[in-house]
Amino acid sequence: MSLSKEDRTAVHTVDSDKSHALQGTIPESSPAVAAESFLMQLNRNISQPFTAAFLAGGVAGAVSRTVVSPLERLKILYQVQSAGRNEYQMSIYKALKKMWIEEGWRGFMRGNGTNCVRIIPYSAVQFGSYNIYKRFAEPSPGADLSPLRRLVCGGCAGITSVTFTYPLDIVRTRLSIQSASFASLGKTQGHLPGMMATMIKMYKTEGGITGLYRGIIPTVAGVAPYVGLNFMVYESIRSYFTPAGDKNPVWYRKLAAGAISGAVAQTCTYPFDVLRRRFQINSMPGMGNQYTSISHAIRTILSQEGVLGLYKGIVPNLLKVAPSMASSWLSFELTRDFLLSLNPEGEDQL
Repeated sequence: MSLSKEDRTAVHTVDSDKSHALQGTIPESSPAVAAESFLMQLNRNISQPFTAAFLAGGVAGAVSRTVVSPLERLKILYQVQSAGRNEYQMSIYKALKKMWIEEGWRGFMRGNGTNCVRIIPYSAVQFGSYNIYKRFAEPSPGADLSPLRRLVCGGCAGITSVTFTYPLDIVRTRLSIQSASFASLGKTQGHLPGMMATMIKMYKTEGGITGLYRGIIPTVAGVAPYVGLNFMVYESIRSYFTPAGDKNPVWYRKLAAGAISGAVAQTCTYPFDVLRRRFQINSMPGMGNQYTSISHAIRTILSQEGVLGLYKGIVPNLLKVAPSMASSWLSFELTRDFLLSLNPEGEDQL
């Protein structure tokens, strides 16, 4: 049956109207569709295990350092005092009070901005690289690691993270002590230089890149076992605290596992941290001891300050380790689990 010319024209008109109506309802290039597509792709990207661990590690670092900033600065002031200096040879309470009277709230937070700028990429690289190293060390996909494998993977993650962020760490140390009332430094007048100004000055006056990486050898020597022990002890205690049949322990058990792992790791590796701080100010006028090597530094500290010289500042350090590592691990797990939950489709994750 053939259609007349008028009928064919009417059909074409109706089809054209329907097509335009559908295109007007769901245009292929509408901003809403593009935004939805972008958000779906973003969710898929950030819900990958490596990306989630990387981002969650950055959040964990910022939270943990800000919580304990006053004790972190006090620890550094204790560490950099060699024999004959007694400006901060006092109890933790009196030292914090002295810091408050002389510098106020800014004294408590001195260097924390730089510390957060350093710790966010440091912690992100550490947790992200641990996720990668762990994949290579698994006996089979998804299998639990032995304590020794956790120790090795954590050590490698620590070396990776400190190599990327060490210049920020040495600048943070300088910022932490430049406003403190050390007699040999003199009274600081006027506006204190910031992070970039300090880094540029060090680069120009202390040997370029070499100056920004001064003290990295004792740092790596201390960071590798510290991070390795931290991951090993935390995951072991976390597993012990997890009830049979459950995947995760309750939040306060995660806090406890983080506090214990941090205390164990710090106590075992603390002398390396003291050496790191001493080398970071080795060329600073009025503060440096001009150590020529790690062995020379150890001999000098032992002869002038005794064994306790290698543990200066450990008390405020241990006081800060519990809330620092507890908040770090808890905020890491909460952020990571949230990011992983953004992929509800159960797609294969890399």
